Amino acid sequence: MRFKRRKRDIKRLMPAKTQKDPSRGIFTRRALLIMALQTGALGLLARKLYSLQVENGDKYARMAASNRVSKRYLAPPRGHIVDRYNVALASNKENWRALLLPEETTDVNGTIERFSTIIPLDEHDRARILREMRHKRRFVPVMLRDFLSWDEMARIELNAPSLPGVLIDVGTRRVYPEGESLAHIIGYVAPPNERDVARSALLALPGMRVGRAGIEQSQDTTLCGTAGSVEMEVNSVGRVISELNRAEGTSGTKIGLTIDSVLQHAVLGRIGDQTASAVVMNCRNGEVLAMASTPSFDPSLFDSGVSHTQWLEWINNERTPLINKAVAGVYPPGSTFKPAVAMAGLKAGLISPSDRVFCPGHLDVGGTRFHCWSRWGHGSLDLHQALKFSCDVYFYEMARRIGMDHIAETAHSFGLGTPLDIELPHTRTGLIPTPTWRQAHHHHWNGGDTIVSGIGQGFVQVTPLQLATYTSRLATGRAVQPHLVRSLNDETGPQATAEHWPELDMPAAGLAALRSGMFAVVNEPHGTAPKAKLTIPGVMMAGKTGSAQVRRVSRALRESGHFNSANLPWEYRPHALFICFAPYDNPQYAVSVVIEHGNAGAEAAAPLARDIMTDTLLRDPANHITPPPERVADASDTQ
Repeated sequence: MRFKRRKRDIKRLMPAKTQKDPSRGIFTRRALLIMALQTGALGLLARKLYSLQVENGDKYARMAASNRVSKRYLAPPRGHIVDRYNVALASNKENWRALLLPEETTDVNGTIERFSTIIPLDEHDRARILREMRHKRRFVPVMLRDFLSWDEMARIELNAPSLPGVLIDVGTRRVYPEGESLAHIIGYVAPPNERDVARSALLALPGMRVGRAGIEQSQDTTLCGTAGSVEMEVNSVGRVISELNRAEGTSGTKIGLTIDSVLQHAVLGRIGDQTASAVVMNCRNGEVLAMASTPSFDPSLFDSGVSHTQWLEWINNERTPLINKAVAGVYPPGSTFKPAVAMAGLKAGLISPSDRVFCPGHLDVGGTRFHCWSRWGHGSLDLHQALKFSCDVYFYEMARRIGMDHIAETAHSFGLGTPLDIELPHTRTGLIPTPTWRQAHHHHWNGGDTIVSGIGQGFVQVTPLQLATYTSRLATGRAVQPHLVRSLNDETGPQATAEHWPELDMPAAGLAALRSGMFAVVNEPHGTAPKAKLTIPGVMMAGKTGSAQVRRVSRALRESGHFNSANLPWEYRPHALFICFAPYDNPQYAVSVVIEHGNAGAEAAAPLARDIMTDTLLRDPANHITPPPERVADASDTQ
C-alpha cells in the first residue's frame, strides 16, 4: 500500500509537460484544417493567375488595348462610271458626317439628346437612328447626321467631351456630272434598307449606298468594293487622341460604258420638251451610243433623300419622268413592224418579193372592214412598193397568208417581244401575240387578230430598244445584242467586235429586198418619209415610218373623210415612230425614235431621226478611240 501511495506522489511531482493534455488533439486538427484551407486558396489564386497571365494573357491584353484603341470599318469608295471616252458619268465627292459608336457610350439615349441640342435632329432622323440601332450590333457605327458643314463640325468637336461615342468621319457622296441627261441609264443610289443589310453586312456601314436603278443597280456588286478599317487612340472619355493605323478599302470596279455623252446631249437637244425616247446603236456590234428618255429627273436627289413633295410630283406626272421609256415603255410598233411580217413570209417560203396585192383602200374579211391609211387605196403593189408606200392592205393580206406563228417566230429572231440581255433593270419584253398565248388567257384567237397584227397593231407591243435592235439586225444580218458595258477597269470586253455576233438564219435575198424597200421609203419619189432624207453629201439612209393608234377609230368616222387625229386631245393621238440605218451601202448606225402621241411618224418622228442620225454620222463615235470634235449638226445643217 505504501508503494502505491508513493507512486502516486511521484506522478504529482513530475513536470506538467510530461502529463497528457486532453485539449491538444483538438488544437492540432484545427491547425491542419486552417493550413489546408490556406493551401487551397493559394492554389486557386495561383491557378487564376496562371489563367490570366499565361493561358488568356493575349486575350486580356487585347481587351486592355481596346480600352485605348477604337477600331471601326470604313465604307469603300464606290466604283466610277465613265463613258466610252473616259468622261465621268458617276463619281464620288468627299462628305463629312457624324457617327455614333454605341459600344463607346454607357448612355446612348443621353448622347443622342445632347447631340440634338448641338445639331438639330428631326423626327425622321430620330426614327432612322433608333431603327438602325435596333438592327445593328453595338460595334457598328450609326449615322447621326450626314452632309455636315464646317460650322457644324466645329460645334461637334468643341463639345466632344460631352458626346462619348460621337466622332466625325469623312466619307463620300455620289455625284452625277451629267445630271438629268443620263439619269435613266446611270440610275441612282440610296441608303440601304433592312432587306439589303440582311443580304450583306457590309451595307450596314455608314455611307454605304445601294444602286436603285440603271447601271448603278444592275452592276451594284461590281461597283461596291471591299471595306477598309481604321484604328484610333482614344482617352478615357472616348475622345480621339490620334490615328494609329488605317487600312483603306478596295474601291469598286471602274465601269466604262458604250455611251457617248456628247452625242447623248445632242439627242436630247433634238427631242426638246417632247415626251419621247430614242436609241442610237452601232448596228455592227450592238453598242448603245445614246439612249434618251424624256422627261427625266435629277438622280443626285436620291442620295440625300427625296422630299415627299418632289416624289408626288414625279409619280403624278402623266409623262412619267421616272420611267426609262427606251427599255420599259411598250408601244404598238405600227408600220415599223411590216418588214418583220414580210420576212416571216419570205423565210417560210409562203410569199415572194414579186407577189402583188391590190389595195382599194380597205380589206373586207367576214363582216369586218380593215382600212388602209390611204382611203383611196394604192392599187396593185409588190413588196418593194408596199414598203415604200406603207400599204396596210398589202400587209393585212400577207399576215393572213403567213399566219401568226410564223410572224411571231421571225419577230423574236429580230429581237422584238423577247428579252434583250442589256445591263439595265426593269426592262420589259413587250409582246408578239400568238393563238397559244391568247388561248392561255382564256380567249379565242380569230382571223382579225392576225390581220391587225400584220400592221403592228392589236396586241403587238415592243420597246424602243427592241426597235433599234430589230433595225440593226435588218441592216447587218447579224444577231447583234444591245449592251451598255464596254469595259471593266479599262479592259474592253469581246462584244466590242462585230464578229462576236452570229449571222441570222434568214435568207440574204429577203434581207436585201427589205433594205431596198426601206431605202425607197426615204429616198424614192412618193415614199412615206421624204423628210428623213440626209443632207450629208454621199450618204444615204434607209428607214420605215410608223403611226401607232392608242384608241380605235370607228368605220363611220374614217369613211366620213373628216377624221384628223391631230385634232384629238394629246393623250388620244397616235404614237409617232421611225426606224432607220445608215450609211445604206455599209450600215454602221441604227436609230429608233418613238414620240408619245406625236401623231404621224412621217411628220414628227422621221425628221427627228434624220437629225439624230446626222449628229451620229458627223461625230462617228464608233470609229474613234479618242473623243472626236464635239461639234454635231445644228438645226441649220438639216434644213
